[in-house]
Order: sequence, then structure tokens, then C-alpha cells
Amino acid sequence: MPTHPSFPERLTAGSPLLTAWCGMPDPSVAGILAREAFDAVVMDMQHGSIDFAAALQAVPLIAAAGKPALVRIPVGDFASASRFLDAGVSGVIAPMINTIEDARRFAGFMKFPPVGERSWGAYGALSLSGLEPGEYLQRANHLTVSFAMVETREALAIIDDILAVPGIDGIFIGPSDLSIALSGGKGLDPTSAEVEKALDHALARVKAAGKVAAIYAVSGGRAAQLVRKGFHMVSIGSDISMLRAGAAAALAAARA
Repeated sequence: MPTHPSFPERLTAGSPLLTAWCGMPDPSVAGILAREAFDAVVMDMQHGSIDFAAALQAVPLIAAAGKPALVRIPVGDFASASRFLDAGVSGVIAPMINTIEDARRFAGFMKFPPVGERSWGAYGALSLSGLEPGEYLQRANHLTVSFAMVETREALAIIDDILAVPGIDGIFIGPSDLSIALSGGKGLDPTSAEVEKALDHALARVKAAGKVAAIYAVSGGRAAQLVRKGFHMVSIGSDISMLRAGAAAALAAARA
């Protein structure tokens, strides 16, 4: 868990962070992608097939490459957020934060008192950070980032209230789910005009609150567009899409 500069400081330093997105169950995949020029690696436990044990095993592999590890937890599994922080992840993404109470519960597991209710057990984090227990306790709330996912009409309607919850450091937008919600389930179009308008609104509210805006991009080209919009962090594609793209490129070259 790099602390100089810390992951939160890098998020607001002016250069957007580009992260890999991993869902495959072998922890070595996250470790391999961490060796590429990504700024961080996200492990997806909501829709990916990676489980808790494999994600934990990936954390030191990512750290060994000098990169921050992040995880997207399953819906409502806030208790696992604390366990991943104990292991040394630098950020946690919580999906479907649709109420203020959702945001408060998530923040409670992410931050030590007096901000939250996280309990002590940060032995992996101590090892990776190099901090003594007392120093880690005092600094931990500022070393890790809590991302509340905004992907529904309900979340958009209360985005200012979510951002105002102590312990919520920023939002992470899921454009695909947002497009489904905004269309009433009629379509999947993460680049529709309605989604673009919602992204601009959410980004403006985040910046007004002085917090961090992150988002998922299906491709590198889309990531570039979102960087230009002003997002602080953009996750690109997935390990599966990169594997398929690499295979397709190799076959195309071989058959040319």
C-alpha cells in the first residue's frame, strides 16, 4: 500500500489515474496487469468470478509491483470492506449505494473512529505500509478511499447527500447500469445523451463537494473521453476483454 504519495493524494494530484479491471479467479492475473503501466488494479467481486480468498492473495502481488490494489465488493457486503482494508487495499468500491443509510453503513466499515466504526486488525496493511500500529491508526482514514457507486436514478437524486456523508471519499459511476436505470430498463447504452448529461451533473456535484469522481470505461478510447471530462480515475475494460483483444490481434496478424 504505497504511502508516498498516498493513493488519495495521487487521485487529486491533477493527472487522472487509469486502472486495470480484473474479474478472473486466478490472483496472478491481477499481479500480471499490475506490472503493466496501469496506475492501480481493481478486483471485481460483484460481477467477476474472483472470490474473497483469491482477491486477498492478489493484494501482495499488486503491491509487489508498486501499485495500489482496489476491490469492488458484492452488493451490501460492507463487512468485507474492512477485511480488505486489513489486508492492505487502498480503495473499496461499493455498488448500489442508493440511500443515505447505505452510504453511512459503508463508511462505517471503511473508517476508524471517530468517523466510522472500523475495528482493529490491520496486520496485512501494516506489513505493506511499513507503518507502526499507532501511526497507521492515525493515518488510515486518509490512506484509503471509499467509493460509493452511483448507478441509479435514486442515487443521482441524492448525490449531494451521499457525498456529504462523513467517510465517503467519492463516487464511482457504473455507466451501463446507469443507462439501464435512466431508460427504465429499455436499453443498454452507456454513451447515450441521457447518460452523458447525468455524468456531467454527477461530476459537477463531486467537484463542488471537493471529492473524487471515478468511472468505468469499456475501452481505452472511451477512457480517453472520460479523462477529458475531468474524472479523477477511470477503470478500463477488463482482464477478459484484454485477453480476447490480444488473441484476436495475434490471430489477425498471423492470418494477414
